[in-house]
Amino acid sequence: MRDGAFIGPIIIAIGLIVAAICFAVVGALLQTADGRTELRLERAEAEISQLRSGLDTLRSELRDAEAETERLEEEIALAASRAPAASPALAVPEVVPGAAEVIGAAEDLPGTEEMTEEMRTAKSRFNMGITQPGNRVMLEILGHPRSTYSTTCQAVTQPKLKALMETRQVGPIRVTMIRPALDSLQRIVDKLEAQEPDIYAALGTAGAICARLIRGSRSSVSNHSWGTAIDLKLQGQLDGFADGGTQFGLLLLAEFFNEEGWYWGAGYRREDSMHFEVGVETLRKWQAEGLL
Repeated sequence: MRDGAFIGPIIIAIGLIVAAICFAVVGALLQTADGRTELRLERAEAEISQLRSGLDTLRSELRDAEAETERLEEEIALAASRAPAASPALAVPEVVPGAAEVIGAAEDLPGTEEMTEEMRTAKSRFNMGITQPGNRVMLEILGHPRSTYSTTCQAVTQPKLKALMETRQVGPIRVTMIRPALDSLQRIVDKLEAQEPDIYAALGTAGAICARLIRGSRSSVSNHSWGTAIDLKLQGQLDGFADGGTQFGLLLLAEFFNEEGWYWGAGYRREDSMHFEVGVETLRKWQAEGLL
């Protein structure tokens, strides 16, 4: 009887020990499973992070490609929409190192009585430190001028941009642009009158504000739409588009515009020497100063 009294407690004790061992084994198995799951999650997160980084890189490359495509569309559209203006048959000076290579310095050029004579342009001397603004920059800074566009000039309807517009007599020309651009243009024209009175007297405009698509494009908006660009002519004559030459007077004008941070259209792959527009750096400066 006495020996039998111990059998029950011994069985219970063995059962408890076995239960404890089973619990420990199951716990260890669960921890191992959790560790493997966590490792898989970490690896998955690392792969997702790499994919996101690659996606950001592709998006950046896509934005650059879109900007370049936009620029090419603008140039192609301009080439298709504007034929070279007829001009007298004039000899175009050859670019000779040390001579025509420095076209753009006033002391190296002939008198202003030949201001519409075609000259060969040394593009590298102009637009230094000035960036031509594409649609992406213009939309970022000033937004869309209107909700819809066509290839013909239309009114600016965006309230904020419209409030910036002003029509003003600037020297011999009357133009509508945003106020900071008009103030800058006034400084340019004042310097021109003081230093190059003949060119000042011959100055005319072929257009400034014009909210439209670039002719030939279904998506790119002309920079004239924001009132930050202007086309100029001399003695009533338009400079020929993409003909490799530039009116002498426009060469001098370009120096004045570059000093004010405007980009000269002669710097395009297909030159547009009558075109001047506010550069990115100047637009950013106006934005920082609260002028826009």
